[in-house]
Amino acid sequence: MGESKPEPKPDKKRVTLRDVAEEAGVSLKTASNVINHSGRMTDSTREKVQEVIDRLGYRVNVSARNLRRGQTGIIGLAIPDLQMPYFAQLSSLVIEEAKKLGLRVIVEPTQYSREGEIEALHGSQQTMIDGLIYSPLELDQDDVDQLDVDYPLVLVGERIFTDKVDHIATENVEGAKRATSYLLQTGCKRVAVVGVHPGEKVGSAALRYQGYLEALEEAGVEFDERLVVESGMWHRSDGVRVMNALLDSGVVPDGVVALNDMLASGVMHAIQMHNLRIPEDISVIGFDNSDDSQYLSPALTSIAPGLEAVARLSVKLLKDRIDGVSPSKDLKPEQKVFRKVSSSLVVRQSTKLPTNSLVV
Repeated sequence: MGESKPEPKPDKKRVTLRDVAEEAGVSLKTASNVINHSGRMTDSTREKVQEVIDRLGYRVNVSARNLRRGQTGIIGLAIPDLQMPYFAQLSSLVIEEAKKLGLRVIVEPTQYSREGEIEALHGSQQTMIDGLIYSPLELDQDDVDQLDVDYPLVLVGERIFTDKVDHIATENVEGAKRATSYLLQTGCKRVAVVGVHPGEKVGSAALRYQGYLEALEEAGVEFDERLVVESGMWHRSDGVRVMNALLDSGVVPDGVVALNDMLASGVMHAIQMHNLRIPEDISVIGFDNSDDSQYLSPALTSIAPGLEAVARLSVKLLKDRIDGVSPSKDLKPEQKVFRKVSSSLVVRQSTKLPTNSLVV
């Protein structure tokens, strides 16, 4: 009989720099400065951090650190989902723009998970990349401290607002306001909004709902809470479900602003299954101008958020930060960039023409 081999011991969880910072009660940057023997701080702070490093057994991944200092030529893109057309299109555009600058992209879907979004910021994969383009959906204003990282980071989207991180935003309020106003201009009197997240104060749903409300107020249209349709997720099946429920309740709008194109396609399906016509009975506008929107029947009018510009600006900004180059002559190196990309309305066959339009 051969000798029995001892069972391998389970791997201990790797101690991260963030673990050190939290245990020592300092910022991630301060902990990084202690590791790299840089930065200004009191001797007591440096000694406290070093004591935690020794006690927790933190070890620097030297090869990874050297790679990062020499630049790997790889950037990360953290997004909630690769199946949602908006994020699939954003990923494709970021990869295209990165290629122009000689960069490769690692895409990490965070799966609509807070834990996944935190892992994307602080996980071990960060040793492989020079910087990260980050689009969170689950983190909010209370999680701003999570963005305290020791590598270049560009925030995309509106879930978190902070002047501590470079940020490329889109016109959510303005876009939804433009969509709602357009429906009112076409003669709609009862415009529903589909996809609202109750209680949300920051994020695409909250901002787009705000735009809807502003358009009603400017036009002097009375608000009707029955026309506010909630939906936790923004998939096609959600649009079908909530629009069926609205129509079955006896509330029949003459216009719908869906907060993304996937919802809009589901809304259109439900309308047609109720033997109602688009746009003769109910007009529909989506948001995001996804590639599929023009191929729906009828083709979907939608707000184009300017994803091409979002991708171009975010990749260029991240590359500048990686290279230590100021993105603008008007900015000091420590100042962060906030840039809002303009949106536009793409009119197709799911809406009527404005009542003041002249048909020649």
